[in-house]
Amino acid sequence: MNLEIRRLGQREVSDIMALMVDVASRLPSQDYFAMDDENNMNRLVQEKGEIYGAFLKGALVAYSVLAFPGQSDDNLGREFGVDEQQLDYVAVLDATIVHESARGIGLQRYFHQLREQRARAAGFRFLYSTVHPKNTVSIKNLEAEGFILQFTRPMYNGKPRHCYAKRLQ
Repeated sequence: MNLEIRRLGQREVSDIMALMVDVASRLPSQDYFAMDDENNMNRLVQEKGEIYGAFLKGALVAYSVLAFPGQSDDNLGREFGVDEQQLDYVAVLDATIVHESARGIGLQRYFHQLREQRARAAGFRFLYSTVHPKNTVSIKNLEAEGFILQFTRPMYNGKPRHCYAKRLQ
């Protein structure tokens, strides 16, 4: 499969949203994925993170978010007990969506590696991610990249989540 992978910007936010809604509509349970809104996606591409996309024949078939929550209320570092002074060193492997037409070729693992590399280069010390306990593919991919399950609890309006951590420095 000949994919083009690149960082996405504000002009692609509508494509990101369309892909998210499309793929999430076919998940076995709506608890598997915490939907994002367009305002947050715009914040991510402008200042609070990076989004990478995979294109097949010019169409967006996958995207993956690396979030830099800083001192915001939604910094996962607080869930993991990170000191307030260290919250700026937290990065989050946030949502990854892969259309069915591009599954099975290792895109999620590739995105994990790319985002970790970007977080390391930017000086982040803590990398966190959450995943639904029944999302076995995502769990396997996180664990293959060295993430360690820390705890399980309801998050994102009561959706069950395994919470994974990896120390970068």
